[in-house]
Amino acid sequence: MVPNKKQEREARETRVRVRAFQARRWVHEHQVKRRGRDNVIAGVSVVAVVALAIGAQVLFFTGDPGSPTPSSASPTDSAAPADNANSGDVPPSTAAEDRTWTGTLALNDIPLEIELDGASAPQAVSSTINLVNTGFYQDVTCHRLTDGGFFVLQCGDPTGTGSGGPGYSYGPIENAPADDVYPAGTLAMARQGGNAYSMGSQFFIVYDDTTIPSDAVGGYTVLGRVTSGLDEIKAQITDAGVADDSSDGAPTVPTSITQVSVQ
Repeated sequence: MVPNKKQEREARETRVRVRAFQARRWVHEHQVKRRGRDNVIAGVSVVAVVALAIGAQVLFFTGDPGSPTPSSASPTDSAAPADNANSGDVPPSTAAEDRTWTGTLALNDIPLEIELDGASAPQAVSSTINLVNTGFYQDVTCHRLTDGGFFVLQCGDPTGTGSGGPGYSYGPIENAPADDVYPAGTLAMARQGGNAYSMGSQFFIVYDDTTIPSDAVGGYTVLGRVTSGLDEIKAQITDAGVADDSSDGAPTVPTSITQVSVQ
């Protein structure tokens, strides 16, 4: 039988409804899949943010000076250093030449005269000399000040966040005091808690006698000392305290390395 016009119209309308239904179903399925994917991405992002926040708190706001140390190629990137092994292009420890190095470290143009002990801390001093001579420290901030039980000003992170470094990490711990006492003027290397091979470019200046307990891997590498100028740093920077009335955080007085040289 030849279909009439009414039957043809109804058939066309049926086909249109079927196609419209299929299109709506495809859109719905696509939206469900996309929402599921977005939820997964959002969940992963939240977990990552929380993990980073927790990691930053553990590494930045602990009782001891510590820092995540990079092992990537860029000074602004960081990755977890390997335990018990150097990571990246670490300067050879022979650069310290088994001798005392003297120099100037200026913070906010306030000069500190310093000595670096290349005999007692050859790896740390070799790394520091290399960073100084390549201009790494110029204008880098001192991002952390503590005044609640121990007294350190921590510097040397090019990102200013507490998580940056030179693109390598190294160990072992050298020249740490056996009694955990760090006298005023001590220059020591910051590191990650529980990891002796996580030093990079971050260091801290002890501005008042401080006891810093060792952890499972030991104390903190003492690479040298301030021989003059510490009183001015205290008067102009550390005496102003920590921002937001905290005892551990950014200094109230923004502080950066304005000049450093050794010889």
